[in-house]
Amino acid sequence: MGRPPLNKDTRLCISLAGRPSNIGTRFHNHLYEVLGLDFLYKAFTTTDIAAAIGGVRALGIRGCSVSMPFKRDVLALVDEVEPSARVIDAVNTIVNDGGHLTASNTDYLAVQRLIDQYALDPAAPVLIRGSGGMASAVGAAFRDRGFGAGTVVARNGATGRELADRLGYEYAPEVGSPTAAVLVNVTPIGMAGGPEQGQQAFGTDAIAKAHTVFDVVATPAETPLIRAAREAGIPVITGAEVVALQAAEQFERYTGVRPTPEQVAEASAVSRAD
Repeated sequence: MGRPPLNKDTRLCISLAGRPSNIGTRFHNHLYEVLGLDFLYKAFTTTDIAAAIGGVRALGIRGCSVSMPFKRDVLALVDEVEPSARVIDAVNTIVNDGGHLTASNTDYLAVQRLIDQYALDPAAPVLIRGSGGMASAVGAAFRDRGFGAGTVVARNGATGRELADRLGYEYAPEVGSPTAAVLVNVTPIGMAGGPEQGQQAFGTDAIAKAHTVFDVVATPAETPLIRAAREAGIPVITGAEVVALQAAEQFERYTGVRPTPEQVAEASAVSRAD
């Protein structure tokens, strides 16, 4: 279809991150082109988040994706916080309606969609490795979908215990021997370019006893953990699926258009291309 030529009425959406990437920029701009929407998406970083959000409001920027380290700072800078963000005190999406800024968390919403899509059993115990902001979103999504039995594994005892207490789950400092039907990695273990890129977040014994293995690491989509689970014949959910779904949620909020699953998959592939 093709996007209309840039003009004075072209609507701008942006991202704010400590370390901007091309993933969101490619994802959104690809869909604008496919769907013929008069929008433009651009990634930014900032050293003054309050001024940046003031710019979103004052300049009529339609949508703003928020990444670390700004996810909590923006809570005090918006007019309305939806339950998806309030439940974890972290924002990743801001929509500007005529100067009224509404914040939400589409990571939380995407994980809930995946729980439903893969028909995960809420009676099954879940083991979540990690205690950062994304682990908070993932844990809350599971808890709010009825997963009452869970364990948070984190080397950081303070944040790990705090998250476990908030979710009503158990806490463990190391994976050790605990297993669960649903294993979820929300740490950088297995992330491309990281110090632990060749490692698995869970051992082969734990994987073999699981019903589902979920790795939130998005790059690469086939992490060592995902590869090991596939080789063991265990169903998997990948971080690439989370990124694509949360971006699709953002896209719909910004534009009012819900791309098809096929369009989302294509945009996700484009966004991750070298």
